[in-house]
Order: sequence, then C-alpha cells, then structure tokens
Amino acid sequence: MSVREVVEIGEPVLRERARELSPEEIASPAIQKLIDDLIETKRATHGAGIAANQVGEPVRVAIVEVEEGNPRYPYKPPVPLTVMVNPTIEPLGDETVEINEGCLSVPDLRGSLPRHLAVRVRFLDREGGEHDEVKRGLTAGTFQHEVDHLDGVLFVDRADPRTFATWEQFDRHQRDEFVRRVARLAEEPES
Repeated sequence: MSVREVVEIGEPVLRERARELSPEEIASPAIQKLIDDLIETKRATHGAGIAANQVGEPVRVAIVEVEEGNPRYPYKPPVPLTVMVNPTIEPLGDETVEINEGCLSVPDLRGSLPRHLAVRVRFLDREGGEHDEVKRGLTAGTFQHEVDHLDGVLFVDRADPRTFATWEQFDRHQRDEFVRRVARLAEEPES
C-alpha cells in the first residue's frame, strides 16, 4: 500500500465521468492495489472519503470511512470502512439538508450545499459482492459527495459561492452554527 498524490481542482480527470469496472477488472491485482492505496491515502489525509479519480484513476471506485475523532470532521458520525465499486445513488424522498463540505481536491475551501437527507446506495464491494444500503443525514451527504466525484462533479459546482470560506474562517465564523444545525441529524438513526 502507498499514499498517492491527491489531484486538485483544475486537473481534467476530476471533471470526467469515471468508467465502470467489470468483475474481472475488480478482481485484478491492479484494482485491488488501487483500493488499498485509496484506503491508505484517505487515512493519511484524514478525509471522510476518497474517489479513484482524486488520485488520477478514472474508474468507479470510492472509499468512505469516518473514524472516531477524525480531525477534519469531528462532528461526523463514525462510518465503517466501505469500499464502493460502480456505485449508484437514488434519493429517498425530496427532503434535503444544507451541509457544509470540504474536499481533499479543493484544498482549504469549504462551502454549503443541499444534499438529500436519505439515499439508497447500490454498489459492489472489493470482492464483487452486491450491496444495497440506505444512508441518512451527514453520512448520506458523504456518500453523495464521493459518487459526485465519480460523475465528474465537485462540491463547488453545487455550493452557494456566498458560503465559501477557508477552513480557518469556517472554524472562526461558521462552524458552531453548522454543528448546532446538524446536531439533530446525529440524533436520528444513521444507516
């Protein structure tokens, strides 16, 4: 395993729709190594998730994991390591919540955007096993963020530019209100 360089906004691969992988490709040593590298890179950078195109690989693979005490996202509920291959997202209802997000590929910038409060996520795991899961709240937002990456969409495309702030300014002026507002989501069952 190795930590890969995370590409930043402006890199063309971030704007491409990543391609699906066949079962044979999923099982290949190259894709299994990519998955290991994504896990290592996500953990080294303290992200909540990472998509393959963020390390320059335009394939539909993404990782979500929020460990207890994540220094970038201490307010997010824990999410066990989830490897998604060829994921799709389906909103469950029209209810949305405004979430303030950051991104490893958009360094030192945050912004607020609407995310569906509940989504169904269908994906294959690294062994090719099928998953059909419902995610809610901030966790649903994290899964939507990663699948957006695989579709060539960055959070800045969906965010209100008037909400953009550096991490320092977010911590200074917006964080307390945001955490208070989303605290009710932490009280609702996450899936």
